[in-house]
Amino acid sequence: MTETRIETDSLGEVEVARDRLWGAQTQRSLENFPIGEGTMPLAVVHALALVKLAAARCNRDNGKLDADRASAIERAAREVVDGLWDGEFPLVVWQTGSGTQSNMNVNEVVANRASEIMGGTRGRKEPVHPNDHVNMSQSSNDAFPTAMHLAAALAVRDLLQPALHQLVTTLDERATAFADVVKVGRTHLMDATPVTMGQVLAGHAAQLRQASAALEGTLPRLAELAIGATAVGTGLNAPPNWDVAMCRELAALTGLALTPVANKHAAIAAHDALVELHGALRLIAVAAMKIANDFRWLASGPRCGIGELRLPALEPGSSIMPGKVNPTQCEALTMVAARVLGNDTTVALAGSSGNFELNVYKPVIAACVLESIRLLGDALASFAERCVHGVDVDRERIAHHLERSLMLVTALAPEVGYDAAAEVAKRALREGKSLRHVAVDDMQLVDATTFDELVDASKMV
Repeated sequence: MTETRIETDSLGEVEVARDRLWGAQTQRSLENFPIGEGTMPLAVVHALALVKLAAARCNRDNGKLDADRASAIERAAREVVDGLWDGEFPLVVWQTGSGTQSNMNVNEVVANRASEIMGGTRGRKEPVHPNDHVNMSQSSNDAFPTAMHLAAALAVRDLLQPALHQLVTTLDERATAFADVVKVGRTHLMDATPVTMGQVLAGHAAQLRQASAALEGTLPRLAELAIGATAVGTGLNAPPNWDVAMCRELAALTGLALTPVANKHAAIAAHDALVELHGALRLIAVAAMKIANDFRWLASGPRCGIGELRLPALEPGSSIMPGKVNPTQCEALTMVAARVLGNDTTVALAGSSGNFELNVYKPVIAACVLESIRLLGDALASFAERCVHGVDVDRERIAHHLERSLMLVTALAPEVGYDAAAEVAKRALREGKSLRHVAVDDMQLVDATTFDELVDASKMV
């Protein structure tokens, strides 16, 4: 039997395991929401702890909190930020829509730990109280969305943007390496006029650059924080200039360029900045899906498909077919893209469903945004390192496809006319002959020298 202690909240007494730092409200949430397995992302927990740390400093500076308590809260919150107490945050995403219970989870852990630092014991709410001291000048309604923005901004900066840069740079390198490789272009999944493999890969890089620019464009709104709104946007119980002081402190702690949001009512009643951010994540996922699919189609085979790309062989591909190797990095990236697109639907629906002064879908918005950032960051970096970096071309197969392409006849059309050129292509396909044989020998549209000068794939790219 686990030893327990008695904690209290406004509803009465609650039994809490003696060895836990959390308190009554965390315990109630743990018991009342046995839903799923997805716990609140630790990125949100750590961001909330940053809010508590900054609040302790600001409340000390404005004279609302004594120096000893402020110091203990700051030390305890820093321990949470550093991951020392990650096991003390068991609450699921599927809780109150304001994130109040996770905010209180952090308040209770920080308060109990700060009390221990000051010589007290867990569960007494003294000398540090979770509401009166740790949550001072805040509401869950502004602290939680502030943490949502911080967590997302830090994840974008530290994980997703480096991964995007890595993949774009790697694509650029491969594009340069294959700049001279002329290949069949394909439109509608059918043969088209030539392109170079370098142009194909440079197009992929450009697509990701556009998505990256869209992501960067969302960051100014993400850097605007709701702190100071308190319960309904009016700032009740927050001291004058609290929002400015908190943004200054949080900026110093994170290195982010943070500012108070202009309208705090909108900042807690809606989460359009996060909806916009996830729209950029959707764009990245769309680009990733297209690029990964192109890679695996071009690598299909190795003998009975297109086979123009050679992907790195990372692991055996079949438990029954010896020697089979599959495009697994492409498959992983496309699955991630599918998940992100699903998350985008959730974020859009959740963001549109606030009522009156508060959006109450905050936890699921935070969870989806952070999951999408993490998945994209990991998958893009892995795709760059384990697929694109080692990709090669099959020059012989590419040349074989190019020589047999009927769409090279497009270069002949200005000389002989569209209809005549179309007849050349149709006869070549129907009779199994080359374009040159049909145009020069059978139809006598041009002489051999003219044909060779016009129908030169290297001049078509």
